[in-house]
Amino acid sequence: MLDKFRFNHWYFVLMLLLFSIEFIIGADFHDAIIRPYGGDFLVVILIYCFIKSFINTPIVSTALGVLLFSYLVEISQYFHLVTLLGMQHSKLAKIMLGTSFSFTDLLAYTLGIGLVIVIENLRLSMKNF
Repeated sequence: MLDKFRFNHWYFVLMLLLFSIEFIIGADFHDAIIRPYGGDFLVVILIYCFIKSFINTPIVSTALGVLLFSYLVEISQYFHLVTLLGMQHSKLAKIMLGTSFSFTDLLAYTLGIGLVIVIENLRLSMKNF
């Protein structure tokens, strides 16, 4: 079990890069495409890289776990979880959990995880080539 826990500096560096991009998008972009869709597309990749930075888990199960988590967060927005928890005045809670449900966010998460699976499989096939 402990052999699953190991630090992978490549995933960690990629996670930090993605976090920086997400921060820039959140702070500087106020458009109708990059901020709402680009951020959602990248956030699932960021979460995947965060997990893979510390735990050696299978690609597909990790990617699908991140996708399921993202879907659950999005569905919680449909039910206004931030308000139900009494955290509607917390800026951090609203950033972390979100406040508005969107089917296009689900699509962006799916496309982001799809890219992860494609790139990871290409990386493995190149390694075995």
